[in-house]
Amino acid sequence: MDYFLLLPEGCVSDILSFTSPKDAAISSAVSRGFNSAAESDVIWEKFLPDNYEDIISRYVSPRVCSSKKELYLSLCDSPVLVDGGKLSFSLDKKTGKKCYMLSARELAISWGVDTPWYWEWISHPDSRFLEVAHLNGVCWLDIRGTIGTQMLSKRTKYVVYLVFKLAEEHEGLEIANAFVRVVNHVSDKEAEERASVVSLVEKKVRRRKRNVKCPRKRVDGWMEIELGNFLNDTGDNGDVEARLMEITRLHGKGGLIVQGIEFRPE
Repeated sequence: MDYFLLLPEGCVSDILSFTSPKDAAISSAVSRGFNSAAESDVIWEKFLPDNYEDIISRYVSPRVCSSKKELYLSLCDSPVLVDGGKLSFSLDKKTGKKCYMLSARELAISWGVDTPWYWEWISHPDSRFLEVAHLNGVCWLDIRGTIGTQMLSKRTKYVVYLVFKLAEEHEGLEIANAFVRVVNHVSDKEAEERASVVSLVEKKVRRRKRNVKCPRKRVDGWMEIELGNFLNDTGDNGDVEARLMEITRLHGKGGLIVQGIEFRPE
């Protein structure tokens, strides 16, 4: 006998609200008593961020959803542009935690402003943003992205990635340093001293060096390299900065195409 059929729908909704979005989505396969409750706005609104209405108000292009479940799933499957297209926002499908990507225009890129012989700003058919940054050539590579911890989900460990592609002709991107720091708690110098070594060109480094983080391909066709991670506990620690740099080996570097820096739950 399916005992859940004997329970009031409100009671079933309360039970499901203490589960995860994934469990709620598959609950109807477990019991027919879950069917109606598993589709209710009451359940899915609890899985959405507390400030989801504010985020919706910042959409670049309105998105109409017929239910809270549809809204939740749309934010998991299709990131939206907010704040004039400077950021993209999405949700982690399993947990409902917030994900943000800073566009290249929101990053602090050395020599990246008004110096087209070093960096140029171009459109890219695969980018979610209007512009990406294309590195023509520099000897000093330094890219920083900053976000406020209050924008992110609390009690969540975040991993930060540079999202990029390589032009057919590229050079000098085999080795760089990367770190993530909470600005108010860790100095730039301290973070630099414990920075990890990364490579944007996987095949040329993997066999020669150990303990080097290598990039991986994303489902959207871009590459990503981990810059570091941090725990966003209470969401009141101010800004978090992610940085990729190669400022010691002053040889030529070129062919890097930057879409942005993404802050994503682990």
